[in-house]
Amino acid sequence: MSRTLVIGDIHGADKALKDVLDQVKPKPEDKLIFLGDYVDGWSGTPDLLSHLIILKEKHNCIFIRGNHDDLVLDWFKTNEAKPKWMEHGGQSTIESYEDVDNTTKDLHQRFLENLTNYHIDESNRLFVHAGFSNLSGPEAEFYENTVYWDRSLWEMVLAMDQSLEPGDEFYPKRLALFNEIYIGHTPTIRIGETRPVNFANVWNIDTGAAFKGAVSVMDVDTKEVWQSKPAFQYYPNENGRN
Repeated sequence: MSRTLVIGDIHGADKALKDVLDQVKPKPEDKLIFLGDYVDGWSGTPDLLSHLIILKEKHNCIFIRGNHDDLVLDWFKTNEAKPKWMEHGGQSTIESYEDVDNTTKDLHQRFLENLTNYHIDESNRLFVHAGFSNLSGPEAEFYENTVYWDRSLWEMVLAMDQSLEPGDEFYPKRLALFNEIYIGHTPTIRIGETRPVNFANVWNIDTGAAFKGAVSVMDVDTKEVWQSKPAFQYYPNENGRN
């Protein structure tokens, strides 16, 4: 049986991704859906992007765009290091590319250019980095970057009455558009959870690999979870994102 596997934020922790994929042992027929934020955090960003490019040659992979991926793409295009980006992981990415040749950089830029903003599968499950605000769904967003920046979907499910069910008068209309929604972007460790978290029909798979958490993988059908060690353990001489 093929599996649909969703992978949370990685933030340059290529060693952690390799570790968790060794546990998962993905088969050629499995679908791997990455929720974005491949970059900015640990020093493995160049290795990670090369790894993902090779992985796509062997597996059915879908790569969602994260906000940090968009920031790094802008740096590739302009060579401009914006102060806010530098404060939130950009410095580590710049340093990690100091000894990377231009051919590899060009390959990585094309990878980032070809990311998709969201994916809806045949079971009406939405996979998106951050969320969406438009009541008609992500395709109706006026600004496309909403789907990889906006946190309002996650904030809404955290605050809502968890006894509400689809069809109830006050069940959020946004949530009713999809059977399930898988997001990253906001680490679950912010609410004290080290594993993927479910509220209403939303699953948050970002378990804080940019900071002190792990890279997580979930089988969306069985809800089985695999995790790396906390990412900092693979990079003991680095700080990650603070």
